[in-house]
Amino acid sequence: MKALRHPLEYGLVLLTMRVARLLPWRVVRAMGTGLGLLFYTLDRRHRRIARENLAAAFPRKPAAERRVIVRRVFGHFGRLLFELLKFSGLSRDQVLARVDIEGGDRIRDARAKGRGALLFTGHFGYWEINAIAHAAAFAPIGVLARPLDNRRLHDLLERMRGCQGNYVIYRRGALRRVLKALGANDGVAILIDQHIQAPDAVTVNFFDRPAATTLALGVLALRTGAPVIPVFALPDGVGRYRLVYEHPVDPPADDTPESIRDFTQRCTDVLEMHVRRHPELWLWMHRRWRDSPLPDAGDPGMFPPAASEDAPNTLRDDA
Repeated sequence: MKALRHPLEYGLVLLTMRVARLLPWRVVRAMGTGLGLLFYTLDRRHRRIARENLAAAFPRKPAAERRVIVRRVFGHFGRLLFELLKFSGLSRDQVLARVDIEGGDRIRDARAKGRGALLFTGHFGYWEINAIAHAAAFAPIGVLARPLDNRRLHDLLERMRGCQGNYVIYRRGALRRVLKALGANDGVAILIDQHIQAPDAVTVNFFDRPAATTLALGVLALRTGAPVIPVFALPDGVGRYRLVYEHPVDPPADDTPESIRDFTQRCTDVLEMHVRRHPELWLWMHRRWRDSPLPDAGDPGMFPPAASEDAPNTLRDDA
């Protein structure tokens, strides 16, 4: 089946990208919303997981309000896909004309220290567009990711991510490559809201529920001294985005498990703050809390926890 499915998937995405790049932003946004709402209608499994996650995170919100948020979540991720296809075809000047930056001095201050920067975010807002715009506004960065199964789509996504000079760091041999990037005073971007298997995880609270979270950010911060900066990209009109660079998170005090956990919790708290402000922009259909009694999502379909949102489970130095 893969021999047939993979070329069809690639051809459909390539055709959609070419069409999206010719259309006005409002039309692209409407098409993305429509796709997201189509999946909302058809994908009962992920719709149910999103509703259950939201009920656990916001138990005081009325059920009707939570249902509206779930519908908006699906619409947002449809727009994210279509807008990324269009945004990745812009020139540097066109990119800069479509973004407003808050806290840019924090990136410049980090680069002045000469140790690179660790940039973290989650499956929230327009994180892929954030990385592209960051390269245009400041300097290219390394983006931690996991390869896609579909080789043609993998190559296409890598070209999109690298359209402004960014480069992708894959799991195999990632540790050496991350250290090399930071040593060259580059930024490295990592997502911190995926379930991670032990022993590469530390358990922190995310929406008052235990969530297994990567150790990598804390270990790298302690080992390299690179500033750790939370970054978020929010919609700011049709085809416009607001990039927010928060205050750096103080590094772990030492290499004890308690210190690493405290640091990871503080980073998670920043992400949670933004998700609470804009719950419609986070990936609620992802099984973030694997120990909770939610049904298994099975095939992740349009919204995998690590596809266009792919980050490695941990850093490996095996290449």
